[in-house]
Amino acid sequence: MVEEKDFEESKIFALKTTANQEEAVADMLYQAAKREGFDIRSVLAPESLKGYILVETPREDIIRQASENIPHSKGIVEGETSLEEVEHFLTPKPSVSGISEGDIVELIAGPFKGEKAKVKRIDETKEEIVLELFEAMVPIPVTVQGDHVRVLDQQEEEIENSS
Repeated sequence: MVEEKDFEESKIFALKTTANQEEAVADMLYQAAKREGFDIRSVLAPESLKGYILVETPREDIIRQASENIPHSKGIVEGETSLEEVEHFLTPKPSVSGISEGDIVELIAGPFKGEKAKVKRIDETKEEIVLELFEAMVPIPVTVQGDHVRVLDQQEEEIENSS
C-alpha cells in the first residue's frame, strides 16, 4: 500500500445556505476555491436538498475559510456526512418515477402542451410514457418523454388503497 504524505482523505460536509440560493453559493464557493487555492475537491447542489450544498474536502476549516465572505452561506453543519448518506443524490432518478398507468397528467412541453391525458403505458428503459389525450376526437396513443408531463391525479387504485 502506497502512502502519500501530502494527500489527505476527502470528507463530505454540508454547508447551510439561504433557500433557493444553493447553486449560486456552490458557484461562488467553487470560484473562491479556484482563486484562493483552497483544497475543495467537489461541490454539489442537489435540486432536492433545499437550503444546503455538499462539499468534498479534507478538513472542515477549509470550507469555513472559503465560505467566509460568500453571500447566502449560513455556516457548516457540524460533523462530516458519510458517502452512504449522500449517494442517492449522485444517481439521477428516472423521469418516469412516480408515474403509474392510469394516472391523469398534464403535458408541460411539446406540441400538446397544456393538454390533459391518461397514462396508458410506461417504458422505463426509454423514460417514455404512452398517453391518451382527453380532448382528442379519436383515442390515438401519443408517446412523450417522462419529463414532459406533470402528474395531476394518481390512479384510483392507489387512492383507494391509501384510504
